[in-house]
Amino acid sequence: MYNLLKGKRGIIFGALDENSIAWKTAERVHEEGGTFVLTNAPIAMRMGTLNELAEKTGSQIVPADATSIEDLENLVDQATAILGGKIDFVLHSIGMSVNVRKNIPYTENKYDFTQKGWDVSAVSFHKVMQVLYKKDAMTEWGSIIALTYMASQRVFPDYNDMADNKAYLESIARSFGYFFGKDKKVRVNTISQSPTATTAGQGVKGFSGFISYADKMSPLGNASALDCANYVVTMFSDLTKKVTLQNLFHDGGFSNMGVSQEVMEAFERGSEDFKE
Repeated sequence: MYNLLKGKRGIIFGALDENSIAWKTAERVHEEGGTFVLTNAPIAMRMGTLNELAEKTGSQIVPADATSIEDLENLVDQATAILGGKIDFVLHSIGMSVNVRKNIPYTENKYDFTQKGWDVSAVSFHKVMQVLYKKDAMTEWGSIIALTYMASQRVFPDYNDMADNKAYLESIARSFGYFFGKDKKVRVNTISQSPTATTAGQGVKGFSGFISYADKMSPLGNASALDCANYVVTMFSDLTKKVTLQNLFHDGGFSNMGVSQEVMEAFERGSEDFKE
């Protein structure tokens, strides 16, 4: 451990179970000396095991619906009171698509479901930052990170409307990040992670095959949830004070690949290589 976050305070959104990136991030932040409040929507908390993480990291839980300004205002007020000061770091690790959950094809999306997923997955990030900004709750040189995926920029058919949500999320990070940087000296970035075997990720059709494909395409292989947590820690630390408005690819090199030798060989042998 490097004590990279000693004395720093934060809020971590979205930890559900030990497979989630937010969960791994909370563990790593704790190991690096940071303190934080954990939060998730009440319905997600009933599905997961957040109390175990809180006990392990000596953290308190403040339930909040990230689509509710009232809940977010309460969360920020409680977090600053519990932690004893302004916030140094925030992780937004939230995503949900009702269309994906109900196996509705992209060409047949139900728009009330689309709107719900858009609000939870993207607009919530704007709401989180707006509350932090208006309350002047972030320290100078603080760091705000949201997790995204490169389907925001390239076509992955089965990712459905989550691709649109992630594109909007990245745009919000840049647009709000400008004002947060100019007015408050706070940096805002997104991290575009490899496909990761989280509870949410495994809900996407064909995920198992795709994670194997991405691993074969990436020179360094897929980045794990723990790898991502380590990267988030560096982005929360003072070592990256001048990095802002960026979409940072953390995917073993996948995002710059056209094709790999392993993928070409697998196609030549037949599709059996892509089955786990």
